[in-house]
Amino acid sequence: MAQTDAKRLVREPMYQQMNEILRQLLRRGEFAEGDQFLTERQIAERFQVSRPTANKVLGGMVSEGLLEFRKGVGTFVCPPRLNFDVQALISFTEKTKEAGRKPSTRVLQFEQITASAAEPEVAEKLQISSDEELFAITRLRLADGIPVILERRWIPVSVFPCLTRQELRGSFYELCRKRYGLRVSESDQTIRAVCLRSKEARILETPNGSPAFLVSAVGYSGAKATWWEKTLYRGDSYEFYRTRSSPGRLIQLVTK
Repeated sequence: MAQTDAKRLVREPMYQQMNEILRQLLRRGEFAEGDQFLTERQIAERFQVSRPTANKVLGGMVSEGLLEFRKGVGTFVCPPRLNFDVQALISFTEKTKEAGRKPSTRVLQFEQITASAAEPEVAEKLQISSDEELFAITRLRLADGIPVILERRWIPVSVFPCLTRQELRGSFYELCRKRYGLRVSESDQTIRAVCLRSKEARILETPNGSPAFLVSAVGYSGAKATWWEKTLYRGDSYEFYRTRSSPGRLIQLVTK
């Protein structure tokens, strides 16, 4: 073990110092994005700590999204988390590209239904009658081929006539602007911490019960409700933030 590491291990509680030391390895670039990280055994031998301590620190870094555990393979360095600005409507496609990652979309569901065939809250949120026609859409959003968002959205056919499945493979906000001339700039959002159920976890390629953010939102073009969505964001891939200014409509954080 290096002399500087040894000095640190004398001064501070074991778990706290190992927690910081391993994070420093990531910060100074000893392990790059996608690299296999130190194993529990390697940490114990390199820093002369117990394996339970090494395991605890690794588990904490995995839960924070710094590392990813792959069963039967090992632990790997995760790419940086994507940011979700709760004050602004920002395209997933644009945001992912800004982060230096490649966005892609899989359309899992695209069908036309009446509002009465959807969940009761859909007609209520969109302020429409139960016999109005809707497009029910489910999309899986990926960054560098990794599923990060499972999005369910309901939109009135009257607002998006002639919409095709192919058009949904790109940015929805860009589609609103360029194809339908809609200025979508506001939404009512509720953000809730949830655990993924088995089907959702399987689609997002995470273990059953993994943490996620559920964002329920009504999008507006002017005063008209344009869509209702319930979207799951992988907890190990996203972080939510809010700056001091607060334009837009309602943002409600639900903690229980």
